Formats: sequence, C-alpha cells, structure tokens
Amino acid sequence: MRVISIASPVAEAAACGEASGEVPKLDLPLTRRRFLEGSGILMGRIAAGSALYALAPSPVWAVELKTLSKDEGAALMKMGRVLFPHAKLSDAVYALLAKDLDAKAGSDAGAAKQLREGIAALNQASGGSFVKASEKKRREVVKAMAGQPFFATVRGQCITSLYDNDMAYATFGYPGSAWEKGGYITRGFQDLKWLPAPSLAASPKPYMG
Repeated sequence: MRVISIASPVAEAAACGEASGEVPKLDLPLTRRRFLEGSGILMGRIAAGSALYALAPSPVWAVELKTLSKDEGAALMKMGRVLFPHAKLSDAVYALLAKDLDAKAGSDAGAAKQLREGIAALNQASGGSFVKASEKKRREVVKAMAGQPFFATVRGQCITSLYDNDMAYATFGYPGSAWEKGGYITRGFQDLKWLPAPSLAASPKPYMG
C-alpha cells in the first residue's frame, strides 16, 4: 500500500530533487516520498467516508519528525485534539501540528527543551502515558497546564497548523480564496444552506463593468 507523507509539494520536490510525478485530486499537502527518515514517523489512515477520503491521493498518511520522537509527536497530536476538538477532523491534520512543532524544535534548542519537558510533564501527570490515558484524564491534564509556556506554545501553533491548510478547508467546507478565481459572485456566493433564500430584491444582478 502506498504511503503518503504530509508536506509541502514544492519543498518535497526540492528535497528529493524531483517532483512526485502525481497530481492529487485536491491541492492537499500530501505527496509521495522515496523514503522516510528521521527521529520519528507518525502514520495513520484517513477514515473511509470522511471529507478527505475521496480527495486525498491515498488513504494512508505519514509524517516525518526530524527532532522529536514518534511518541512525542503522538502526544502533541493528542494535546492538539484536546485543545481544539473536532470529531470530523482527521488525525492527518493534527499530525501537521506535530510536524510544525518538530520544525520549531529543530531550529531552536530552547523550543526543543520546552517541548520535551512539557511532553514529559503530560506523561507524568497522566500516570505514564498521555497518549494512552482516557479522554477525560487528558482533558484534566491539559487544563491543569493552562497558562504555562508549553501550553501557550502548543495552543498558539494549533491556530495555524490545524486551520490554515487545505485538508481543514475540505473538512469544514471552506472553498478557499476566491480572489484568483474572480471572486464569489459566480463561485459560491449563494451557497449558504443554513439561511433562507434571499428575495430577488436583495439579490440584484451583478455589475460586470
């Protein structure tokens, strides 16, 4: 079964010295790698029937961590889901959080120390393993850390890692920027399903110049 790594297609091509040779159905950050290497590798599957399943080039995803371990990355994914719980959001998106924090750890020794100590604290407060703890216990542990620098670092990174990517857009139904495609007048302007249809007077013909 083909494994898909989550990364920027442009960066992937530059790192491997060649393009993947494949065009995904949607502009998701999923591209094939020749092989994966690093400190740890996070892997999983996109759930059948989910918004991403039919759009991704493969149901299998993998994320390479260059500084943090697989267990540390998994703990960050679980913490991200506690902070911003979305039942419909694939683990593949939460893996982007671990990947982005891993990049910070790789470029900043102070950040690496903070993340490793924070993850160790998560495990200790959970009785050994934050990842294996119950959802209730994980919520209690994370809530108890509110206000700490580690908590702020992870929470702050969640904002961009979880929501500023095409996988999240597909899951939540956001069609993306319309500027490059001529705006929303003829592309989704009247797509709201949770409001009653406006009257004709409220919807004049668009001015085309």
